[in-house]
Amino acid sequence: MNAGAQVRMLDDRRLHLHHGPIDLIIEAFGRDWQRALKAAEVRFDSILNELVAELPLLRTPLGDVRPKGAVAQRMAAAVKPFSDMFVTPMAAVAGSVADEVLAAMCAACALEKAYVNNGGDIAFWLTKGRDLTAAIHSGCDAGRVRLGWDQTGRGLASSGWRGRSYSLGIADAVTVVAANAAMADAAATLIANAVDLPGHPAVLRAPACDLSPDSDLGMRLVTTGVGDLRPADVAQALVAGKQVAEQMQARGFISAAALFLAGEVVMLGGLDLTKGVEDARLQIA
Repeated sequence: MNAGAQVRMLDDRRLHLHHGPIDLIIEAFGRDWQRALKAAEVRFDSILNELVAELPLLRTPLGDVRPKGAVAQRMAAAVKPFSDMFVTPMAAVAGSVADEVLAAMCAACALEKAYVNNGGDIAFWLTKGRDLTAAIHSGCDAGRVRLGWDQTGRGLASSGWRGRSYSLGIADAVTVVAANAAMADAAATLIANAVDLPGHPAVLRAPACDLSPDSDLGMRLVTTGVGDLRPADVAQALVAGKQVAEQMQARGFISAAALFLAGEVVMLGGLDLTKGVEDARLQIA
């Protein structure tokens, strides 16, 4: 194992893998679940070094050059459909790492269900009759989402200005279900950017590079605070985000989404959002 990587069991079943900015919680179910966790550990060992080797490329909008690493290629594939917007492969990095580790687990043995949770961007595997429940947080406990085996999506991701990455918009959170975690990650980022009120005095912004000199967003203004908004302002921002989400859904890029702002929520695609369910295995910040 790479000297910088950390490996530990959180309990009898859940594996925690940590290396630099990558922080995974993994669980697998099936007769050979321990073999799956070992496969995750082995694949995880080199992922960060692979990404670092191509960071300059991954921090810029893709041109004709394509990355070489497996995770980097997943990132590029996830953002390619959105080349008409400003986006770099970094918009899909967390989801792509989750997809890559889950793929290694599923290749190692037959599993009934499994998930790889990379800070709230989640790749999951479900066989018939299996499901998972995820808790969504948008500055408060927004509810629970059921992920069923009969649904088409196998990736779940959230983005917003309150999250761990910078956002161009003001969404408290946008949660997306897509075919894989990489696509969900990229789509959630772009929808969250679209939930916005350009020039509104209640929204505080700063250049991304002032907050993080190596940010892929450069001089673009990212949200650092959102003050009180009128109900009409909230509705306007959510409508803007919903329009982008609907376009993505119509093109088959996402299957469902939930957009949260100032206590209001807009949903599409039949996302199964409920309150008061206490058995959530996954936490989505």
